Amino acid sequence: MSSEKEKILVLDFGGQYDMLIARRVRELHVFSEVVPYDSVTVDDIRNGGYSGIIFTGGPNSVEDEGSPRCDREVLSLGIPVLGICYGHQLMAYLEGGRIVGSAGGEYGKVELISSGKGIFKDVPEKSICWMSHNDVVKDVPEGFSVTAETADCACAAMVNEKRKLYGVQFHPEVTHTQFGKTILKNFVFDVCGCKGERTTEDIVSSTVSECREKIGDGRALCALSGGVDSSVAAALLNRAIGDRLICVFVDHGLLRKDEAELVENTFRPILGDNFIRVNAAERFLKRLKGVTEPEKKRKIIGEEFIRTFEDVSHKLGRVDYLVQGTIYPDVIESGKGDASTIKSHHNVGGLPSVIDFDGIIEPLRMLFKDEVRSVGRCLSLPPELIERQPFPGPGLAIRVLGEVTEEKLSVLREADAVFREEMIKGGQNEKAAQYFAVLTDSKSVGVKGDARSYGLTVVLRAVTTDDFMTAEFARVPYEILEKASNRITDQISGVTRVVYDITGKPPATVEWE
Repeated sequence: MSSEKEKILVLDFGGQYDMLIARRVRELHVFSEVVPYDSVTVDDIRNGGYSGIIFTGGPNSVEDEGSPRCDREVLSLGIPVLGICYGHQLMAYLEGGRIVGSAGGEYGKVELISSGKGIFKDVPEKSICWMSHNDVVKDVPEGFSVTAETADCACAAMVNEKRKLYGVQFHPEVTHTQFGKTILKNFVFDVCGCKGERTTEDIVSSTVSECREKIGDGRALCALSGGVDSSVAAALLNRAIGDRLICVFVDHGLLRKDEAELVENTFRPILGDNFIRVNAAERFLKRLKGVTEPEKKRKIIGEEFIRTFEDVSHKLGRVDYLVQGTIYPDVIESGKGDASTIKSHHNVGGLPSVIDFDGIIEPLRMLFKDEVRSVGRCLSLPPELIERQPFPGPGLAIRVLGEVTEEKLSVLREADAVFREEMIKGGQNEKAAQYFAVLTDSKSVGVKGDARSYGLTVVLRAVTTDDFMTAEFARVPYEILEKASNRITDQISGVTRVVYDITGKPPATVEWE
């Protein structure tokens, strides 16, 4: 448990937006921590110094046998509680309300009619909320009253003001809920009494102290990819242990065009002999030969990263800890507790069960991307590094559908470089949070040089988001897409078709694999 002065406990029942709830609370400069419902006792919560508790969503039906439930006593500790989606239903269930399945459920953007009181202060009577549920609270418990509804959900929100218990069927944490931030702000400040005094400087100070204490007189090897996360992690560890930190950049042959040289040219002048580049393309591609299943790709790459770092560690003499730039979205998408695994990240779900280090240090594990960038600015890292686009650890292996070969990688590198260049020329690089190309394993008929051709299909993908937990496709002007398409099909042999992905997250993920 954290010793923060103000903190909100996010009690995790396995929903996919759980970490996003914590992020929204932290945006209010109040610390929040996510704890699985079955790993904390009532006494832990009672003595934890929490200002408030939030019950998360979850994939289960609350009345199903074996569904995740906390002790009812949590609702009687005198600590304000907000239940979201499954958490709303669980609160009603524990207090004697009735939960039933609804015909077809509610999904997506829905009009909400709310009271304008309590946590709905400063929320218009009619607004848009984000729903994702099958069950509903049919009868509210004794002492509760309904404070919001939708066309298909008579109890979209409820409250017991005397006991400071609040429930909402929708998801205020996602950006699709128009006044979700206002609702959470009202709960955290007005109901829980928090002041919001936590700063980025506090995060840096506490993280550096924790890392210094854990490592002691030991040495650490940082897995440096050159991306935002690993670079900020390296800067934090450098502040904590100085030259006892060694940064290793593994060129696994799955990087974008010219990226390996960019990383080396950026970091070697800063780190000198403490920057090590390992050219490991051959060993990674050998392991990936014949592999087509996305999860297997990720796990192979995750294991091969670890084995490569172990090899470097052995050559250097004993290195005690491995440092990774793991962040919150990595953790949640790799699955935890009762949550579903969306995809294993190479540095989380892709890790082998046995590693030859005393431990793994992940200084950013509890942070979202925007928080990581804030920490980077606090550490005075250069803006061009802090604002770099996210790039997945498995690299282009998860943007090449099907088997990964050097030939396919070469095609994808060129297509990706063209698209990124046209996005920058057109001024769209600052509007899209991430943009890249994907090489599919499907072919289609085309015409090149007045002759029939049968070539590959490239997908262009660009999204807008502020948290990478939800995202919308970027409205890239047709002129830019047309230029990119023409250049890709003209300049790259074997590509006959270019398409643009207009799917949001959910239902898709940002990456294709």
